Amino acid sequence: MRRGLAKKKSLGHVPRVTPLAAGVRSGSPTLESVPLSLRLVLGSLLVLAGVALVAVAVLGARSRLRRNRWIGVRTAATLRSEAAFTLANKVAAAPAGAAGAVAIAGGAVLLAGPGAALGWIVFAVSLAGLLVLAGVAGALGDRAAAAAEVDVPPAPSCAGACAGCDLVAGCGGARAETERTSAPNAS
Repeated sequence: MRRGLAKKKSLGHVPRVTPLAAGVRSGSPTLESVPLSLRLVLGSLLVLAGVALVAVAVLGARSRLRRNRWIGVRTAATLRSEAAFTLANKVAAAPAGAAGAVAIAGGAVLLAGPGAALGWIVFAVSLAGLLVLAGVAGALGDRAAAAAEVDVPPAPSCAGACAGCDLVAGCGGARAETERTSAPNAS
């Protein structure tokens, strides 16, 4: 052994890896707790998504949600007519409201500050419940709209504007009708 080294301790050396017996050092990131800032953001997002889903569910259940491209059940079958959209959102109201309630409850628990791993479990269960119930709402609404018989007037096949209208036998009636309605009155 060299002289002087056995008695001195190194003051500037900090071990990079803590032994397992020492436990977790304070401030080290672990999966055991959700940091406050992340908990606030995730909890707020869950509450906002839940409130939006509950609002859409209430409007859909009361048949007050008008056909649009932004909120509600929006599929090819539901956007076919106003009646199909209203029916689909009325059918989807219960599972959409449940999805909103799950998200609000999960967000409230996260904002309240659960300890240890409970925060991650609450977030995962809330997010899964939100996504599954919202998907069920959309599928039920689409299925109801597809099953509903909605009278949609057929679009005219030809307005007489194509170059080959004289050659197509089925287009003559539409062309004659178009010419008759578009011609100025000679009286």
